[in-house]
Amino acid sequence: MAIFQLLFFTLTAGVCPVTSKEIRVKAGEIVALYCEGGDGKTLWKSNSSQGMYLYNKMSATEQRQIGVVVHENILVILNASINHQGNYECSSGNTSSQHWINLTVYTQSKDMYSRKCFTEEFCKLYCPDIYIPADKFTSKGTTWNKEAPENGEFSSVEEKHSGVYTCTKSYLYHGQTYNVTFRVNLSVLPHKKRKTAEIQKPRNNEEFQVELGSPKVINCEAFTHSDTVSLFWFSGETFFDKKESSPVYYNTTWNNTEKKMTASLVFTKVLEEHLSKNYTCKLENDIQTPKFVTITLTRKARPSYISLAVCIVFFVVVSVVTVVIYVKFKVDISLFLRDTLGCHSSTSDGKSYDAFLMCYKSDTDEGLNAQDRKTLESVLEERFGYSLCLYDRDILPGNAVAQAVLDCIEQSRTVVLVPTSPDPGLGSGLLSVIHEALVEKQTRLVFINTETPEMSNSGSLQDALQLLSEAGNHVTWKGMSSMLPSSSFWKQLRYYLPAPQHAPKMQLLPQTVQDVN
Repeated sequence: MAIFQLLFFTLTAGVCPVTSKEIRVKAGEIVALYCEGGDGKTLWKSNSSQGMYLYNKMSATEQRQIGVVVHENILVILNASINHQGNYECSSGNTSSQHWINLTVYTQSKDMYSRKCFTEEFCKLYCPDIYIPADKFTSKGTTWNKEAPENGEFSSVEEKHSGVYTCTKSYLYHGQTYNVTFRVNLSVLPHKKRKTAEIQKPRNNEEFQVELGSPKVINCEAFTHSDTVSLFWFSGETFFDKKESSPVYYNTTWNNTEKKMTASLVFTKVLEEHLSKNYTCKLENDIQTPKFVTITLTRKARPSYISLAVCIVFFVVVSVVTVVIYVKFKVDISLFLRDTLGCHSSTSDGKSYDAFLMCYKSDTDEGLNAQDRKTLESVLEERFGYSLCLYDRDILPGNAVAQAVLDCIEQSRTVVLVPTSPDPGLGSGLLSVIHEALVEKQTRLVFINTETPEMSNSGSLQDALQLLSEAGNHVTWKGMSSMLPSSSFWKQLRYYLPAPQHAPKMQLLPQTVQDVN
């Protein structure tokens, strides 16, 4: 009958998920049947030699009369007999899954659990933790048969200790003691050097920053070659379980490739009370003393917005001050970088001259006279090392004026227009051609003005000068105050001019320039 029932539920597994397993127990002993995934609403049924029962509809007294106790998702058979042998069905009230357990009762237990140890080493026998009853049953401890040590531990095991040992676990319920017995087969192997297990992380006394109200997972990892390693978490006298419904629980995983065991301590939601405790990961096995690692939780520090605001204000102030300093002293800074540190472009552009000095008719009486122009040429060439193209010196006679001027512009990196009081004879047509050449060749233009640069006359000549004036940079000549090479006039003029291609021929003293006048 049991086979047909199992076959029926197997064939209908597509409609209602069914799982099954087999449990064997010795007659006269206690056994606990667990319903996987069940909760307080678990329903238990049986089809055994005693008949069919719906245990959840029975009172506690009626359950004890037939030797069973139902506790949440556990069905405990107090004193197993041949009458209890058969199939047991459990189903959770909040799921559609069903679980079948086939219970077989033997007069002599046939189950055997193996244990391996090595000679001359510490060896502990473990009594299996399976088929044990619920928490409402009081444990009275574990006893071993007379051939085994009282606590199942050999301080130095020998080959002669190999054999089968029996352990009995006792439980008290309503004044009655119930037992469950297991057999453990100990194999003692010749001594060999074995690697001990160590906790790799976390570090002892390590602090983990957490956010209140958020989940947190802390992994404890141990590398080991032993098959008897136990790795778990506890806090004080509280040992965490593996129920995922608990606010704090742990689970273990094993990586066989890396020989690494991981025990993960899981906080479903970190609370204030969790910050005041220490949490310990313990590693123990049967060949070495236990290893411990203790950690704590600390609240993650929130970012200081005051510090951020101070940093932003400081950055803004520094930026503004830097901009103001640069704007005010950009000429001095640029000349310092160029003259002292050599920070300028040294790529050759094929030009023969650094600048072409060309005179134009000033509309006022404040233009540069012949001596001023001579000083301008001398300081640029002799003190600062500029190579100049001068109309009255470098343009060959006989050539057309316009073409000669264009050739000079072609060979110069910059054009400097100098105001003069006498008319140099440049017509508006020539100025227009110069303007077109500057635009086409993108030649740099520097316009020297006097202190009264207003243009009073009108006409085609003035219009051409206006175009040139708009296209270039302006430097103001202030008479005697502009004579010194350290004056602002020379700084601004050199700022707009490119760095000279050749070193200066000589250094003129300031008083020499003054003596010229």
